[in-house]
Amino acid sequence: MKIQELIIFTNRLTEQKQFYSEVLGLKILDDSKTFVVFDIGQSNLKIVKRTTITTPYHFAINIPSNKEKEALNWLKERVDVLKMNKTEIQYFQNWNAKAVYFYDIDHNIVELIARKNLNNKSSKAFNQNSFLEISEIGIPTTNIKKDFDYLNKTFGLSVYDGGFDKFCAVGTETGLFVLINKNIKGWYPMDDKAFSSDFELEAIIDKKKCRIEYSNEQIKAKV
Repeated sequence: MKIQELIIFTNRLTEQKQFYSEVLGLKILDDSKTFVVFDIGQSNLKIVKRTTITTPYHFAINIPSNKEKEALNWLKERVDVLKMNKTEIQYFQNWNAKAVYFYDIDHNIVELIARKNLNNKSSKAFNQNSFLEISEIGIPTTNIKKDFDYLNKTFGLSVYDGGFDKFCAVGTETGLFVLINKNIKGWYPMDDKAFSSDFELEAIIDKKKCRIEYSNEQIKAKV
């Protein structure tokens, strides 16, 4: 799966626009009074204003497979990096990946992840142009099996890692839905409360363009 665009919602559009464009230096592709679109390599991040209450998300961005240390140093000049037991770079042995985490203005948990299996090394100095693609969006749920079955039946997606009790990553290393049981698990690395936050997503799955909506704790294909 390749995520082409992720749409998330905010009550603080002006502040989020400033954070992503001025603090992180991301290029603005389009904006208005109600939304802003940022360039994240092969993906777009669209942040849309809502007047109703919004809750935090977790999403991840792939970076070159050899750049986690440079990413950490680059981030620390701009934001506070989230730590797990005083560790700034998190190692996921089962995924053969290393990642660093930070909050944006809405307390969304943003992850920069270097996936060694992708072998997409770069010799260029790390900067905002090293953000290659959005590769994960979190889906807190109370029924992982039900949500997996829908994704599997509708889009042919398979389990990448995990099971149906607590945590299940569905898809591929370039595009994952991270399903967690929000009743028993929070978001890594700070164990933040996981909210079932509405989002929309456009992706290429099996060479087909798909649009997916997550709203009111329901995943559905959007025509």
